[in-house]
Order: sequence, then C-alpha cells, then structure tokens
Amino acid sequence: MAKTTGYAVNNATSPFSPFTFDRREPGEHDVEIDILYSGVCHSDIHQVRNEWGGSRYPMVPGHEIVGTVTRVGSKVKKFKVGDTAGVGCFVDSCRTCHSCEEGLEQYCEKHLVQTYNSLEHDMKTPTYGGYSKLIVVDENYTLKVPEFPDLSRVAPLLCAGITTYSPLRHWKVGKGHKVAVMGLGGLGHMAVKLAVSMGADVTVLSRSKHKEADAKKLGAHHFVLTSEPDAFVKNAKQFDFIVNVIAAAHDTNAYLNLLKREGVMIVLGAPDQPVELDHHSLIINRRKIAGSLIGGIQETQEMLNYCASHKIMADVEVIPMNYIETAYERMIKGDVTYRFVIDMKTL
Repeated sequence: MAKTTGYAVNNATSPFSPFTFDRREPGEHDVEIDILYSGVCHSDIHQVRNEWGGSRYPMVPGHEIVGTVTRVGSKVKKFKVGDTAGVGCFVDSCRTCHSCEEGLEQYCEKHLVQTYNSLEHDMKTPTYGGYSKLIVVDENYTLKVPEFPDLSRVAPLLCAGITTYSPLRHWKVGKGHKVAVMGLGGLGHMAVKLAVSMGADVTVLSRSKHKEADAKKLGAHHFVLTSEPDAFVKNAKQFDFIVNVIAAAHDTNAYLNLLKREGVMIVLGAPDQPVELDHHSLIINRRKIAGSLIGGIQETQEMLNYCASHKIMADVEVIPMNYIETAYERMIKGDVTYRFVIDMKTL
C-alpha cells in the first residue's frame, strides 16, 4: 500500500481537513494517476452532508478527475506513463451482469464500485475520490483524455458532460429537433453546448432574467423567462425534448405541457422530495418522462473524443483546495459559473 494525502470530512457536519490514507499499489491491470484537477459536483455536497443517506466517513469526495499516469501495471495495454487520463463516477463494476456486458456499467445490477463513498468488491475496503493527490484504477475503468487546450475545463466532462451527452445520444437528438433545457447550471450549460453542437434548436427555460445573456453566450438560440405570467401558455406544445436538470422543487406538470405530442422530458435533476405527476399531462399527448444516469466507459470515452473534436469544454472557476468550504456555500446559493474545479497542486 502507498500513503497519499487528501481532503476529507469525518461526519456530516465537520469541515474538510487534510487526511492521510492508503492507495493500493498498482496491480497488473492498474494505472496510477497523479491528479491534476478534480471537479466539484453538487452531488459531492449531498453525500458529504449525508442528505441522501448512506454516507461513509471519513469521506474524500470527487468523481471528475483528470491527471497524469505515473505508473502502470505489467499487463496494462491502454496507457503508458505520461498519458493524460480521466476517472469518472465509478471505478469498477461486476463485469458479468447484462448491463455490464452491454457496456452500460453505470446500471450494474450487482455492485457498482463508485469512485468515493462506496466499497470495493471485498465489501469492506472504502473508496476515496479525487480530492486527493493520486488514485489507482483498473485500466478498463480509466478514460484516455485526448488533447484539449485546458485540462481544468475537461474534469467536469467526466460527470456533467457524460450525464448530458448520454441521453442526447440515446434519444438521437439532432437537426430538426427543438430542445429545451430547464435550468442553467453545471449540467444545464453542458446540455446547451452539446445539444447545439448536435444541430438541435435549443431554448433555455429559466426563472432568472440574468441567465438570458449567458444562455446566448453558450449558443442557445432562444430564452424563455418562465417567471413571466404567460410563459407556459405561449410555449405550450413547442418542444420535442426537455432536458430537466433542476434539483429543487418545481411544477413538473407545467413543464410537461411544453412538450409536443410524443415529446420526452429527460430527467437528470433529483429533487429531495417526491414530485407530483398529473398523468393527464402524459396521457393526452402520449408524452413520456424518463431518467438517465451518466454513461458507461465506452460511451464516456466517446463523449471525451466528441468534445475534443468539437472543442467543447465546461465553463469553470479553478480554486485551491482550501477554498472548498466556501465553494460549497457558493454552490448552494447558485453562485458559480458553472463548475468549480480544484487545482490539486494546491493540496
């Protein structure tokens, strides 16, 4: 085992502090990665503060990881020392269930080993994430990062990027489709960039007037201020797809009525309370509401290659490690454009 350093919390209310822990020595198929940047996802806050339940402490968060390969196992074929590599939301899966065999490891039916706040296959060794100096991952669950002009802006692609890319690809969104994005945050801004790049006509739906300028800068073709009294009437039955990234309480039924006949609302945001659903909104126009969760390794690699070729990166604010408490408070207030990324050299 090799000692390394990270930033951890010891319970749901404690502040972050330096934490020394063990990483395994690279096995035959492992790569060791010196972490350069770690994105800060809103789900980190939920898990740090045990808002979803099941949190394990001490916890080192972080599942948007980009770094440099420093060591490789004797049988590693995909990476060499010096390569730029990425790690997303999970670092292993059962590999044998139907989902894993189909390249949909994110839906593993037996045991998905998440990058942090999870257990290895021995069901006793905890996983620690990217708020740390290094990580060791099986090469089959490690992403090859193509050339980008700014690696700090690549880290969020490992979660926010694939979370929005996967459903857009699954529903074959493209030219001729009218797509609305509900909410313009970490996920929403990536949904806009990707949907525009795929040829869709994109509208941002937001309650905040000041988001209109940002929406246009990101490439959105239209903006609807949903706080206006007649916004939902004027835009009824307009969209083929609505990408719903809102994690706060909202009237889902009002937004469903913005879909055309047979339109689809793709749900990516998870409010902390159950949402009331009026079945009539679905029945009358044969509409659909569906969820989606990140992507498998193959699709995540496809996403990285796609973003590199289309020059798509996240909009980020790079911060030092010791700023993380302030960053969390700002994220809760929506005060970030659009993703915090930790420069791990500051650890």
